[in-house]
Amino acid sequence: MKTLSIRLWRGNIDGHFDAFEVPRQSSQTILDVVTYVQRHLDSTLSYRFACRVGMCGSCAMTVNGVARWTCRTHVSKVVDDGGVLEIAPLANLPIIKDLATDMSVFFDKWERAKGQFKGEQSREDAFAVVLPTSEKRQAADAGIECIGCGVCYASCDTVAWRPDYLGPAALNRAWTLVNDERDVAQNERLRAVAGDAGCHACHTHTSCSERCPKGISPTLGISALKKITAKAATRGELDEVPSEA
Repeated sequence: MKTLSIRLWRGNIDGHFDAFEVPRQSSQTILDVVTYVQRHLDSTLSYRFACRVGMCGSCAMTVNGVARWTCRTHVSKVVDDGGVLEIAPLANLPIIKDLATDMSVFFDKWERAKGQFKGEQSREDAFAVVLPTSEKRQAADAGIECIGCGVCYASCDTVAWRPDYLGPAALNRAWTLVNDERDVAQNERLRAVAGDAGCHACHTHTSCSERCPKGISPTLGISALKKITAKAATRGELDEVPSEA
């Protein structure tokens, strides 16, 4: 039976790679490899997964230097026969242990970007009617399928350089809400993403768009946020409202 040489990250930020040999199988995914190690070679290995079919995004890891969903990435697409497969946790996130990272900072930035929908209608009101053919609805549709896997965040050079940067996922979420005609927190959201660590900090390297497993382009949404916040700023709409004494 053919075997596959792999190197798995162990420990936390000060950890190291351990070498393993696993059986090489047809149609074998990266997640299959990690699961084999945990079940047959080292039961102390920590990693995260849930659905195994590309719906939850929780199995994202760094595979041969690139952030990927491990459940949907086949070994044959990443390494040739005789090559070494290197698996590490996602970059730009604190390591909990081995291949599991702490996603708290990732989702905290969604909150900082005002990524929560804020409406004004109650359950007694009629449903809002949003035409699927409208320009704003189509702009929101282009980014709304994000499932928060963190692949774009781990791939972002700007996040690596300045940890306070909101990141592509949070800004993409903000962009979808900017185009939601029902939302009533637009100026508040634009102020949040126009800050020093917001959309204007993006260097447009497009790595987030190139690696998004859902085919979303956060780069386009961020570029659009740059334009809309600049226009809002010239109109004075981003000025802070004085608080009452």
